[in-house]
Formats: sequence, structure tokens, C-alpha cells
Amino acid sequence: MQSLVQTKTALILVPLASLSALAAAFISQYVFELQPCALCIYQRWPFAIAAAICLLALLPALRAMGPWILLLTAVVLAVNAGIATYHVGVEEHWWSGSEACVGTGGTAQTLAELRAQVMAAPIIRCDEVAFSLFGVSMAGYNVLFSLALAVYAGLAGKIAIGDRR
Repeated sequence: MQSLVQTKTALILVPLASLSALAAAFISQYVFELQPCALCIYQRWPFAIAAAICLLALLPALRAMGPWILLLTAVVLAVNAGIATYHVGVEEHWWSGSEACVGTGGTAQTLAELRAQVMAAPIIRCDEVAFSLFGVSMAGYNVLFSLALAVYAGLAGKIAIGDRR
């Protein structure tokens, strides 16, 4: 157990998990043809950021910053869990998504305005579940995965900082 929370191990496992999440997203998009909505795309960025900053922390010049970078990564992943939670809420119609997400513009007054609204409407709506397993959407699984990864990164960083004192 102790070896799983060592800084170097965590700095390798967090990007591996983040890149695995990205791989799953791209496989679902390009292999299974599940096109992502705007919120799905937003949820990919924190995984890429988390992977990049952890891998940068493995460089010898930044290795001393590893525990702090793990804490930063935990924040990035917690933000991702927040985005995914918002997405679940939009899917479940607990709240409405943004106009870019669900295309709920105002009432068109002219034919030109109506055409502009139709052309600007998202092809893939955020309030429609593209895929679910056991009643949980991909965004729902992202909430759980991002939270678990954030807790792991945060604990690894906190333990490493505590060990230095």
C-alpha cells in the first residue's frame, strides 16, 4: 500500500489512468461511433492536463515539486468531476445546459434568425444520453473515476508533503 502512494509511483499511475480515460473516450468516439457533445469534449481537457503536468514532474529539474504537482493534479481532476456532475445534471434534466450544449436559443423573429438558430444548434445534444451501462451514463462514470483519481492524487501528494516535514 505504501508504495502505491509514493510520489514517483503516483506521478506514473495518474497519467496512465488519465490517458486510459482519454483512450476510452476516443475509442467510444471513433470505434463505436458515439459522437461527443460539447460537455464531453470539455471533460477530456482535465485528463490531458493532469497527464501532462504529472509527466512533466518526472523530469529531474521538477522532481522536487512532485508532491505539489500531485495536489495540483487533484484539483484539476476535481474540476473534471464537477464538469461531469454538471453534465449528469443536464442529462437527467435536473437543470438546463448552456445554449452551446442544448441549443435552447430565443424565439426567432425572422426566417433568417430561425435559419441561424438551426445552423448553430449542436448536432449532439448534452441532454441526451448516448450510452449508459447499468443506468449510469458515461458522464456518471466520469464523475466516479475523476473523483477517485483526484482523491488518490491528493492523498499521494499530502502524504509525500507530510513525509518531508
